[in-house]
Amino acid sequence: MMKHLAALAAVLAGTFGVAAGEGGDILASTLANGDHAAGLESLQPLIAADDSEASFAAGALTVVDGIEAFVQAMYRHGLTTAPDIGMAGAILGVPMTRSVIANPDPEPLDYEGLRAILTDLVTAMDGGRDLLAAAGKSGDYVVPVDILTIRIDANGDGVADDSETIGAALALQLGINPSDLLGPGKSKSKNGESTAQGFIIGFDRADAFWLAGYTQVVAAQADLLLAHDFEEMFNSSFHRIFPQAGLPMQEYSRGGTLMMDPESDAAIADAVAFIHTFNFEVVDVDRLHDVRARLKSVVAFSRQNWEAILAETDDERELVPSPAQTSIIPDVAVTQEVVDAWMETLDSVEAIIEGELLIPHWRFRQGFDLRAYFETATRTDAVMIFTGYGALPFLKDGPIADAQAFRQGLAVFGENFPGFALWFN
Repeated sequence: MMKHLAALAAVLAGTFGVAAGEGGDILASTLANGDHAAGLESLQPLIAADDSEASFAAGALTVVDGIEAFVQAMYRHGLTTAPDIGMAGAILGVPMTRSVIANPDPEPLDYEGLRAILTDLVTAMDGGRDLLAAAGKSGDYVVPVDILTIRIDANGDGVADDSETIGAALALQLGINPSDLLGPGKSKSKNGESTAQGFIIGFDRADAFWLAGYTQVVAAQADLLLAHDFEEMFNSSFHRIFPQAGLPMQEYSRGGTLMMDPESDAAIADAVAFIHTFNFEVVDVDRLHDVRARLKSVVAFSRQNWEAILAETDDERELVPSPAQTSIIPDVAVTQEVVDAWMETLDSVEAIIEGELLIPHWRFRQGFDLRAYFETATRTDAVMIFTGYGALPFLKDGPIADAQAFRQGLAVFGENFPGFALWFN
């Protein structure tokens, strides 16, 4: 009898993996209730005791909290992703009328205010990165999290309600009912209706590196902008995405007719202004250097992620599975061929970041040295770099990245390469 019970226990252990500890429980409950400050405070004693799971939980909460603060700032200043650009919008497939602005009474925004928002985002991403990197060093933990139930207080009213879950936001974007997002493992309420649950990921040590890498993807983009003076672009064209935030050209989003109609002509003029002002002076050299360092760390975290993945022996709702594990994404398997192709892709990307492999430029036989740009650029003039003159300081003889440099990745991933890159990080 005892042997049978022991065998059953072994089977159950193999099925369900390592149960979440206190840190994992705090993470799951905090993501579901949205009180990040309380969750982070609860995790501090566990982190002080070198609890890797608690470090993962704190890192994940720091990242989510930073993203929430950024989303709230965008709401506060009336960000819209569907600007009114008249008939030109219809031609381009953009709605002719502006979507309802999330905030009906947005606050003014100025250039320094936007820089402060981006700086806070970078700070949050780096704080999360440090905790996640520590959580990836050791620990046999699995933290189940239902992604669809994560709450983000987007409007900053202090309450993350049912309409502010990841599931609700995704359903809104897709134009479907939240319950339609649920897969075969969907949950049912007592009255038989589907609940907003069903996409559970078992986060483990490998995923700590995965998420740490993504913090640097976000931080690199923000730092690239912060390294430059983009105030002229902000003043001349950002009223298109912050239409009621008091920017200088806000009252001139509709002018006279030049070619098409007042809305379209003003939108085209603003697009030209955007391109014309994409000529930034580098004002923070250290931040520009940091962008390259962050890109290198993304590659390093991805390698650490895969090293940890390939060492796993469980199969517990894997975010990114090894060839021996089961993908939570239906009909998508990760084979050894896929892993090898990704490793080769990382090698090529790292060579580009290091300046050992050059970026092709349509006008020159030489290649563009990305490392030289990050280390020596004093100005980023996108038009002049594209047309040629602005690229001259960064040209170098050497191997140039082409299809051959990414041959294995292209052969294995094909047209699905962007999706795999987003998934694998």
